[in-house]
Amino acid sequence: MDVSSVSAASLSQIQAQVATAVQGKALDIQAATARQLVNSLPAVQPVPDPSASVGSRVDIFV
Repeated sequence: MDVSSVSAASLSQIQAQVATAVQGKALDIQAATARQLVNSLPAVQPVPDPSASVGSRVDIFV
């Protein structure tokens, strides 16, 4: 294959396309890793209603 006929502009365009493809793959890997980390988090536990227990009893020590 004769690469001497490849111009600098054409080479620059090819390099830009390859760089874009590589960056896209890197972003896909990051997204998959983030998705895996989020899915590994434990389920959110419901928080009890504070009005149900707070203030219902008052302990007075004399």
